[in-house]
Amino acid sequence: MEKESLTLGELFGKLVDEVKNLMKEEVDLAKAEMSEKASAAMRDVVFLLVGGAIVYGGFLALVAGLAIILADSFPLWLAALLTGIIVGGIGYFFVRKGLGDIKRRRMVPEQTIETLKEDREWAKERTK
Repeated sequence: MEKESLTLGELFGKLVDEVKNLMKEEVDLAKAEMSEKASAAMRDVVFLLVGGAIVYGGFLALVAGLAIILADSFPLWLAALLTGIIVGGIGYFFVRKGLGDIKRRRMVPEQTIETLKEDREWAKERTK
């Protein structure tokens, strides 16, 4: 089988095409990776919103109901205060979980960065 002989210009043209294709694939990978990370971050935001809604709704309902029950044994202001502390503690748990998850999540497209480094090395080897 006879090997095809290419000119320097043709070889350079092929290299440019390969680099273009590679860069397109890297951009697609970066988009996919960032989309995945954004979805996970959105889930964390939902935890924050749900926690906040629970705190608010729970505060309104439980303060009224529990304060009325506790008012038989305590002054009304103390019954409301105790109820608020309990409901606030539950809401605090949800908010802390959401914030903790957001802080731990890295929004950097790590896989794309790694493959870009590999691509740079590949391109260096091809141009030697």
